[in-house]
Amino acid sequence: MNAPVQNNQNSAPTPVEVAPDNGKRRGLLLIITAIILIAGAAYATWWTLVGKNFEDTEDAYAAGNVVQVTPQVGGTVLAIHADDTEMVQAGTALVDLDKADAKVAVDQAEAQLAQTVREVRVLFANNGSLQANVSLRTADVERSKADLARRQQLLSTGAISAEELEHAKNAVKTAESALQVANEQLASNRTLTENTSVTQHPSVLRAASKLREALLAYSRTTLPAPLSGYIAKRSVQVGQRVAAGAPLLSIVPLNSLWVDANFKEVQLAHMRIGQDVVLHSDLYGSDVAFHGKVQGLSAGTGSAFALLPAQNASGNWIKVVQRVPVRITLDPKELEAHPLRIGVSMQVKVNISQQTGAAVASNTARPSPAYQTTVFEKNGSDADQRIAAIIQANLASSKPMPVSSSQKAK
Repeated sequence: MNAPVQNNQNSAPTPVEVAPDNGKRRGLLLIITAIILIAGAAYATWWTLVGKNFEDTEDAYAAGNVVQVTPQVGGTVLAIHADDTEMVQAGTALVDLDKADAKVAVDQAEAQLAQTVREVRVLFANNGSLQANVSLRTADVERSKADLARRQQLLSTGAISAEELEHAKNAVKTAESALQVANEQLASNRTLTENTSVTQHPSVLRAASKLREALLAYSRTTLPAPLSGYIAKRSVQVGQRVAAGAPLLSIVPLNSLWVDANFKEVQLAHMRIGQDVVLHSDLYGSDVAFHGKVQGLSAGTGSAFALLPAQNASGNWIKVVQRVPVRITLDPKELEAHPLRIGVSMQVKVNISQQTGAAVASNTARPSPAYQTTVFEKNGSDADQRIAAIIQANLASSKPMPVSSSQKAK
């Protein structure tokens, strides 16, 4: 039996069946188009009113000062007073070195200063004795001249011989020579003492400088913390022999951190110093917001200051968008409430609508140091006090010794 032939005309869709589908599709497309237009208009409105006023980046990290503690003199480590993660205050002793050699040098320098002061005192005292010697020699000259004059008057009477007169002439020459020697000795001694005093004599100042050098070396066997902060990267060990300038540990002051945000070069056209910044740290999440200001822009891109800068003039060249570090200061109170760590990631958003600031810093010089420490000043003042005490102890004017009763009896 032959299969019945199907009617193809019955399987074709009729215009009445297609029309509803096309209408639904057209309505859906209109809705999607309307949504896209509304979203585009909303984005354009947001960009015009808000978005264009901000530049943001996630290529930002907290930064701060990492102060290396290095010895000024070499020595053997005897004690370490702080370890990693511990908080230390400025002036706190961190490392003690062996003081034995430094103590010997101080003792020698103190003895040398005391001896020098006494020797200089002798120089000043000699002026008086040499002046007395000059007066004595002057009297001898006058006496010998008077003797010669009397003998010359007696020569014509025959009371004295010619030989005795010759002896009188030689006595005058001898007295005059002795007077000349005495004057030269006085002049020589005065050259060593004129226009100065015992405390300001060059020999005393030289000995005092040697003692100051020894005292400073002795005080530097204890390494103080130059500023307050947290200990990090301690590498020194007890018993280790360290050389001057060798890094022993580091101190990080977490209360004075900043943020280095690396913006693309196309984001810097409207960036100015002093613009407000809102930051979020990955350490605390989006719940904690930090507020800061743009402090300055780097003088070059990161690649320009890299250890191995790119050589764009060699080989094939591919343009790469460069980034420029921008330093952002943080609010100290917010840092105290939510401490950061050096190197943590930050999200930065800068309000570039504020165009009153400068694009680059215009200050020529700071009126005061940006950073300084005073913990080492005490070493110099202590040395000066010690030097003054030694000079004063050896400068006391000498008085004649009282004569004892046994000596009077003799």
